[in-house]
Amino acid sequence: MLVANDITLSFGQRVLFKDVNLKFLPGNCYGLIGANGAGKSTFLKVLAGEIEPNKGDVLTDPNERIAVLQQDQFAFDDYTVLETVIMGHKQLYEVQQARDAIYAKPDFSEEDGILAADLEATFAELNGYEAEAEAATLLKGLGIEEALLDRYMRDLEGTQKVRVLLAQAMFGNPDILLLDEPTNQLDLDTIRWLEDFLFRFNNTVIVVSHDRHFLNNVCTHIADIDFGKIQLYVGNYEFWYESSQLAMEQRKNEKKKREDKIKELEEFVRRFSANVAKARQATSRKKLIDKLTMDELPASTRRFPFVGFEPERPCGKVVLRVQNLSKWVDGQPALSRFNLEVNQGDKIAFIGDNDLVKTTLFDILAGELKPDSGSYEWGTTITMSYFPKENSAYFDTDLNLVEWLRQYATVDDSETFLRGFLGRMLFSGEEALKNTRVLSGGEKVRCMLSRMMLSGANALMLDEPTNHLDLEAITALNKGLIKFPEVVLFASHDYEFVNTIANRIVEITPGGVIDRMMNLEAYLADPTITALRRELYHGEHALTL
Repeated sequence: MLVANDITLSFGQRVLFKDVNLKFLPGNCYGLIGANGAGKSTFLKVLAGEIEPNKGDVLTDPNERIAVLQQDQFAFDDYTVLETVIMGHKQLYEVQQARDAIYAKPDFSEEDGILAADLEATFAELNGYEAEAEAATLLKGLGIEEALLDRYMRDLEGTQKVRVLLAQAMFGNPDILLLDEPTNQLDLDTIRWLEDFLFRFNNTVIVVSHDRHFLNNVCTHIADIDFGKIQLYVGNYEFWYESSQLAMEQRKNEKKKREDKIKELEEFVRRFSANVAKARQATSRKKLIDKLTMDELPASTRRFPFVGFEPERPCGKVVLRVQNLSKWVDGQPALSRFNLEVNQGDKIAFIGDNDLVKTTLFDILAGELKPDSGSYEWGTTITMSYFPKENSAYFDTDLNLVEWLRQYATVDDSETFLRGFLGRMLFSGEEALKNTRVLSGGEKVRCMLSRMMLSGANALMLDEPTNHLDLEAITALNKGLIKFPEVVLFASHDYEFVNTIANRIVEITPGGVIDRMMNLEAYLADPTITALRRELYHGEHALTL
């Protein structure tokens, strides 16, 4: 059991947490969520003992071991893969090192023999004789083959290092497992393996993740950071989200009733405060107004933007035809004789290992890049709006947000309209006058989505639109694209996003294209597609979105 006892943490004037009291129990997986900057990763570090709180303490059983997913990919460059994993169990690793050092001595004394016997007993107690086999099994499940076990970490690719560090955290059956974004850079098969591992894991897990599908599959509880507090809820992320939306709606209704009552009381006070006969009633109502105002709950720091795309007209029968499109990038073939016909109502998710292939295709279809050969043609009824992965060129200006958005307004460019529009995208008040050069990655994405919403386009093309967004914005965009009645072409690494929006999957492989009318879940479950993928990739190949 892990207990956060009266935890308070602040940096200067900013209070991240105040008087947090929580118990994390074995057999449960807790998803830690909150707005960007709420302190999710910081709270994990407090629980791990890496950051001292200003007040309070973290309590565990003395015999319990906490394991943490390390974020520094270079910290273990001088160690082998196998050694790095075993280092996840500090006591076991230290015993192993001491034991090996004694056996390496050229002159083995009687005292060494006694010490070796003690170390052997401790080593066996810690399951040391099974350590290498357990480490190898974990690594295999995470996509690290046996041939890499004796390689140094510095010789591995970044994605491989992430998997080794994940194996390190899970090694040795820790009592408490703390995971910060564990699905980053993992393919879908590996994520499924991790989900299964955590499902069977009987101890305590606390995880931070932006992967809603993962949170839904592994979490038994949600720990929500808001108001500087952390509130526990039973259920997975989807259950929490639906519950919070219902609570928000109820709160709005209560607030409206409260505001109506205040107006009524204020009118009474205004009319009768000068009337001696009713002065007492007026005074009592004034006190009631104060109480109603004071009792009002503070506004949540978590805000959901409004994302809604309204096409000016429906698509005609001809949407897009692509014929034999080819393009070389940096001396490599990105596209080779690519063909595609897009129909009314298509919501196509483009998937595959190579992000450059998808970006190149989108850039060509948006007219920002010329193909080496082949052609494409949008239908005469089609108005297309493009969300590029790289958007910095759009913000290379000294305009404020209102001025910036005015460039793309086609109907109403008044400041009132634009401010109202920006307000729905969480740029309220003075935020709407921010200079575009100082925007964060997430703010730029919300601006680009605003631009698309103003276009009235009936064909949307989006290249990794969930990058830099928090869970709230991802959820809002997800729902907006589900409701959009026309054509969507997109790429995303978010499983839930792809699975709930796409009705057609196009996978671009080195050996050809797979094009199927189905959602992602059905695509992954289809044995004929699995066999075809094996053929096109020339062997087994895990799917990466």
